[in-house]
Amino acid sequence: MIQPVLPDLTRYQRVVSGLKTLRLAGRVVQVVGLTIEATGLDCQIGEVCEIRAATAPPLQAEVVGFRDQRTLLMPLGDMQGVQPGSQIFPSRSVFRAPVGMSLLGRVLDGLGQPLDDLGPLEGVRYVPTDNSAPHPLTRKPISEPLTTGVRAIDGLLTCGKGQRMGIFAGSGVGKSTLMGSIARSSHTDVSVIALVGERGRELQEFIQRDLGEEGLKRSVVVVSTSDQPALVRLKAAYVATTIAEYFRDQGMDVTFLMDSVTRFAMAQREVGLAVGEPPASKGYTPSVFALLPRLLERTGTSQKGTITGFYTVLVEGDDFNEPICDAVRGILDGHIVLSRALAARNHYPAIDVLNSVSRVMPAVTSSDHRSDAALARRLLAAYEKARDLINIGAYVEGSDPEIDAALAALPGLNAFLQQGQNEVSTFEETRQTLQRIFTAEN
Repeated sequence: MIQPVLPDLTRYQRVVSGLKTLRLAGRVVQVVGLTIEATGLDCQIGEVCEIRAATAPPLQAEVVGFRDQRTLLMPLGDMQGVQPGSQIFPSRSVFRAPVGMSLLGRVLDGLGQPLDDLGPLEGVRYVPTDNSAPHPLTRKPISEPLTTGVRAIDGLLTCGKGQRMGIFAGSGVGKSTLMGSIARSSHTDVSVIALVGERGRELQEFIQRDLGEEGLKRSVVVVSTSDQPALVRLKAAYVATTIAEYFRDQGMDVTFLMDSVTRFAMAQREVGLAVGEPPASKGYTPSVFALLPRLLERTGTSQKGTITGFYTVLVEGDDFNEPICDAVRGILDGHIVLSRALAARNHYPAIDVLNSVSRVMPAVTSSDHRSDAALARRLLAAYEKARDLINIGAYVEGSDPEIDAALAALPGLNAFLQQGQNEVSTFEETRQTLQRIFTAEN
């Protein structure tokens, strides 16, 4: 059988590959505050575009809305150089983040690009950041305790692997320090840390002082400082969550720490107001309260692994009933409240045990542990109730057996609840110490 002779098309391929194809482009027509308005674009919400200005490097921007036949974009960088008529090229792709085992020990910016001096990322692939939470029927029940190394948490507010906890506090009460202790000492495979809207000086301090060299080796840090555009601050939370999901999909137990949810909400408020959303509560737009559960529900358990989430909430004016606090408290599986009064007494960590709760503690602790924890809380509550009388010397010993028991146990409880920044306690040591307090009392 005679085989047909195929013509040599090599030279035609070279010609075609060298042709300049047409590319759809829009143009900037107006910039109002944080928003870039463009015409001539055929894009969808979330699509990333490239803005080319004559006097500045190309700028990435994301489509966030539409108004009066115009496309609204927000920049993922500095808008310096953008002017009317600047060309905008759609990428036909959504924002993507790097994932891979080689990210361990790296510090990334809010867009997933290296912020350290360790060179470009290698051995990574890029995946979309706007993922959905695991299906609720595929989530494994939380049944195993997580050791954080902090006695007050492990003993009285025991967390489970796959739980999501909030750390609520005003400014300067010790959120970042507590977060660093948990990142260093938690018994998980990997830690992923998102610093959203933080002060620039705090990054180096957190890495060197709070996290430490050993902590960084098993961590990935994603940071977006307060001076960066609102959209970049939002992306930092999504990038970090996507990286944590990757490690969970590898069958690992992950500790995820985000500081803070409040600044994430503030960034979304800026975006919402810029595209014309009406303010709803304390200036926060409806999209803020819609995005919070979508972000926070992505962590937790799955069929393959776990993400134990610790989310700090900056309490404005020490008002624990402000809108973001209320919304986050209703979504998460428990909350740790840091008290400014305890911090003023040099009580570290300044955890207000009586106003804190872990909703999964009954599922991950023994009956003896729960009994000891309940007794400790009851005695602390009895002392707080009689604190003023005791301080002025008006309480007479023997008047109330429970208050007498609280006074006897108080030195041991205070020693148990206070812990040095670099002091680590195993779960078994915490249990034994808590038992000894009441053994000594009796």
